[in-house]
Amino acid sequence: MKALLSLSRVARTALRRLAKDRAPANCRLAASTAESQPYFGLLVDIDGVLVRGKTPIPAAKKAFKKLVNVKGEFLVPVVFVTNSGNCVRQTKADQLTRVLGVPISQDQVLMSHSPLQMFKRYHDKCVLVSGQGPVMEIAKSIGFTKIITIEMLREAFPLLDMMDHDRKPVLPPSPPVKFPNIEAIILFCEPIQWETHLQLIIDVLLTAGNSDSIPQQLQYPHIPVVACNTDLLWVAEGKSPRFGHGIFVLCLENIYKKITGKDLKYELLVGKPNEITYHYAECLIRAQAAGRGWQKPIHTLYAIGDNPMTDIYGANLYNRYLEQESSRKGSRLQAKVAVGKQTTAVSQEEDPDIIASELTPGSATCCKSVLVCTGVYSPCKGALVSQEELSTGTVFHGHRDFKFDADLSDPDYIVPDIDAAVELIYDLERYLPK
Repeated sequence: MKALLSLSRVARTALRRLAKDRAPANCRLAASTAESQPYFGLLVDIDGVLVRGKTPIPAAKKAFKKLVNVKGEFLVPVVFVTNSGNCVRQTKADQLTRVLGVPISQDQVLMSHSPLQMFKRYHDKCVLVSGQGPVMEIAKSIGFTKIITIEMLREAFPLLDMMDHDRKPVLPPSPPVKFPNIEAIILFCEPIQWETHLQLIIDVLLTAGNSDSIPQQLQYPHIPVVACNTDLLWVAEGKSPRFGHGIFVLCLENIYKKITGKDLKYELLVGKPNEITYHYAECLIRAQAAGRGWQKPIHTLYAIGDNPMTDIYGANLYNRYLEQESSRKGSRLQAKVAVGKQTTAVSQEEDPDIIASELTPGSATCCKSVLVCTGVYSPCKGALVSQEELSTGTVFHGHRDFKFDADLSDPDYIVPDIDAAVELIYDLERYLPK
């Protein structure tokens, strides 16, 4: 096992845990059976862990040689949990297959918007979707049936988009198309033309879903808003992190607040670090194990990521949920009550429309967080924002609706890269794949 890096309070804490917590009483797994059935599963982030932009991280292919057999079958259940939202699951699976040289199915991929499949109350509403890529295809794949894109709205009402003078209509616009009232706004990921998306989303919010009408008395609370991914930053090929969807929603929140004097409210936030996303990932892990004929339950999840405020925070948040859920077996997922009090991002006390089978209690008893140093997190000294500032909350990169908790941004383990993470996990589990 490669040595762990320790250059901060977070790293020192992780090393102490590695030394004294290698076999936590409530989480330790038995050694593998003769059939080499694993009792653990991996939740692997993509950007900053496997790739930077379109460039593979060298350690990724080494790691996956340890995770698949000669037939290309995974030796342990693996789900790729990404906050990316610009494509459907099959497209991301195809991209990973090319990068890793290992066949990946869409059932192993969890996009930031994937959990919305469980929230059926939105599926028959007329929704405005914002993002990039094939947003119509994405929305349909989730289950939405009445979809309006920002581009459709702009084409119907071109006089609403006035920021870019080169895009102003030359001829008088045609008579406006009769649009149904928009009943909810779904934010998939950061769009391309931010000014257009920000303007039209604000129009819809101020007019209660009828953007062609004249804003009058403000309806508040406004129509439902759902955001899929609040990552402030992410890493590509550049030397420093890039703006994520969290920056876009930050702009939207502040514009709405400046105009109305009121806070923008979310009915739901999904994607990491929300525990609903990790619960959905556990469902996919269980399905993989069942598909391989492994009968004994998966007890431990290892979440591998590069971002302390999403990957690590989310894994630790879900671990806290699992600890509390174990004391009340048989209850439904209670995101607002069960985990972190104000850290939840679900506004309803209960979610009766979530698929019941997806919310039946899982088998996992703990979720351990593993931080790699190939992405957003860097152990180097002299960074623009120090890890000490991030770990104490002096600088908070999480979304405003997630209350800062220093313990939740503190990883269980820190390793150089994904290959070292796999080695560490195999060592902890005493797992010897055949």
